[in-house]
Order: sequence, then structure tokens, then C-alpha cells
Amino acid sequence: MYHPFSIAETIKTAWDIFKKNFVTIIVYSIIAFFLVFVMGIIIGLFIPQRDFYTEMLASFILLFIQAYSTLGLYKLIFTLMDSEYYEFEISQVLPRFKMIVSYLSVVFLIGFCLVTYKKFILDYLVQYPVMATAANIIGVIVGMYLILRCMFFNTFVVDDHSGPIESLQQSFALTKDYMLKVLSILGIIIIFIAIPIFISQYFPLFSIFILFTYPFVNIILIVTYRKLVYSHQDVDDDVAETL
Repeated sequence: MYHPFSIAETIKTAWDIFKKNFVTIIVYSIIAFFLVFVMGIIIGLFIPQRDFYTEMLASFILLFIQAYSTLGLYKLIFTLMDSEYYEFEISQVLPRFKMIVSYLSVVFLIGFCLVTYKKFILDYLVQYPVMATAANIIGVIVGMYLILRCMFFNTFVVDDHSGPIESLQQSFALTKDYMLKVLSILGIIIIFIAIPIFISQYFPLFSIFILFTYPFVNIILIVTYRKLVYSHQDVDDDVAETL
């Protein structure tokens, strides 16, 4: 039976998935965090950041590793959801090179738009305070709107093997008519991320909770994506079953 998209049910479903697969997800998160941390140290030691090109190379390597670990987490979550009733192999949770290219392409596109807006609009208007303030406000509003519409591109990259432009188009289509609910989900995700970061400023050991909240908010995002897909298809929204 089809059920309308529900924020409360989405959070509950995400928690059930996280609780049931807690060990697997946390072990992956620890390994991914350790890998990024170690690679950051190695890059800092063997790639001295003395000029623009070496800094760009180091940044790209770290970004590639981060993309691999993020997409790997998404693959793991999707696999755990879809393989609830049967075994799966390690190869199923390894992101393909095409996924990484698609993901990085969107990241670079977003970065290009931000840099272009700052360089050619905000920096130009700095001598006109009123216009600069208006441009900043408009930029924030437009930026938030685009974040809401594009926030599921990575789920399409992993789940549907979509390319960069296709994944953005699919995310725009998926969020249509669900803006308020997607905004609520984004707010919940920000809260789960912001609280540990804020508290860890005063109690550094509390930062370890990010290892728990980070995978959980990604589960929320993926469950939201699946439920929105089901809502558009007018089918049952039981994300525990294979599509």
C-alpha cells in the first residue's frame, strides 16, 4: 500500500537501518576516516606545498580519496538496504571509477560557480556596500535553493549510475513539489552535524561522535531519496525491499 512521504517515518526508518547495521557502518566509517587521515599526513610529507601546482595536486588527491570514501559509504548503505535478505560481496560496496568522475565533476562545477560569483560579482561590488550586501543576500538565497534541489545528485550517481548532468537533472525532478519536506530533512541533517562540531570546540573528545552522526545523516539522506522515488512512482515506500 502506498504511503505519503513522512519526515518522522523517514527518520525512524533511517534509525532502524543504522541500528541494525551499526557495527558494519561504524567499522567502515573508522577505516575511511583513518585512510583519509593517514593519506593527508603522507601527502603533507611527500608533496611539499610550496607552489600553486603542488598545492593543487595535493588537494586533488585528497579530494579523490574523500570522494572514494563518501561514495563507498553510499554504496555500503544502499547494499545493506537492498541486501537485507541475502549475502553480498565486498566488490558490491566499492565505487566505480565512473561514479567518482561524475561526483567530482559536479563538485568542480559547484566550485567553479562559487568562485566565479565571488570573483566577478562580489569582489567587483565591494566598493558599493549596499549593492554588495544585496548580492550576498541574493547569493545565499539562490545557493540554498540550489542546494535543496541538487542534494540528491550523489544518490543518483551511486544508485542509478548517472552522469554529472543527468544526476543534477534527476535531483531537480525528485525534489519538485517536496521543497518544504526536503528543507526539513536538510535542517535535521545540519543539526546532527552541527551539534557534535559545536560541543567538540569545548570538549575535544566529543568529536568522536562525528563518526556516528556522519554515517547516520547520510542514511537519512539515502532513505529520503528512496522514499521520494517511491512517492513519484506511487508505490509502497518500504525501503528495506529491493527496487
